[in-house]
Amino acid sequence: MTTPRRIKIKNRPNPDNVLVVGSVAYDSISTPHSFGEKILGGSASYACLAASYFTTPHIVGVVGHDFRERDRKKLAKRGIDLSGLRTDETGRTFFWKGRYHENFNRRDTEDLQLNVFERFNPQLTEEQKLTPYVMLGNIRPDLQLAVLDQLESPKFVLADTIDIWIETKRELLSQVMRRADLVVINDTESAKLTGETNVILAGRHLRAHSCRTVIIKKGEHGAVLFHEDGLFTLPAYPVTELRDPTGAGDSFAGALLGYIAATGMSDFATLKQGMIYATAVASLTVEDFSTDRLAKAGCSEIKARRKEILKMTKS
Repeated sequence: MTTPRRIKIKNRPNPDNVLVVGSVAYDSISTPHSFGEKILGGSASYACLAASYFTTPHIVGVVGHDFRERDRKKLAKRGIDLSGLRTDETGRTFFWKGRYHENFNRRDTEDLQLNVFERFNPQLTEEQKLTPYVMLGNIRPDLQLAVLDQLESPKFVLADTIDIWIETKRELLSQVMRRADLVVINDTESAKLTGETNVILAGRHLRAHSCRTVIIKKGEHGAVLFHEDGLFTLPAYPVTELRDPTGAGDSFAGALLGYIAATGMSDFATLKQGMIYATAVASLTVEDFSTDRLAKAGCSEIKARRKEILKMTKS
């Protein structure tokens, strides 16, 4: 495993590792301007690449016999530990086909094949159980709970979800949200969970009923952090070359958790700074199909975008 360049955090030369449990997939994506055929995707792929700019991610997932060696090398090149990425030779890798409409404000799923991911049952090694910082990607809530039950006193757990689990497994999802330290969702998901279309009301409802801390993402309108010490709003980075928004949320969450692991802290001030870095990283993801831009961006570009965001938020 290579050791790529990382963003240096003061007084933390050896940051803690992160564990990311989620999907590794192949996507075929149509946008108003272009098309990507069978490209690397999945929540764990994006999150691990984003986190790799701050610490060493350990991926837990499953792929099929069709998973390409070049995609494995792309992940390994960023220093991601692939020992937890299992290959199931009995089937193909999870596949999703989607189409984005004008302005990227709506997308349709045209094909979904779970393939080997349908039998995904994450079993952690003894070393993985001790990982201090953990991201539960948007897998089924019962699998998220199974991972939580295997962990040995984690310092910080970030949980994500998607619409289908809100609609079909709400009670199990509520258990995950109560046990996680941070839940990261988008505004559509928060409205489904709470019945509140106003993001501020939705965030307050979630904190009062299920989440210790929650971040609600609003796409091109930024994100809002709800914490016991206060509320923090952050605009999105002004992207001018939007090509594919797939994976932006996973990149945001992965970079945020990577920053938390790199600092060794998770207080209000740290989360705010982490969101700024996460916004910078997510802005890179959307500028190309798949994980290409994210994998190649480099620390200097992330730091430059962070500085731009800081200038935008200063009065």
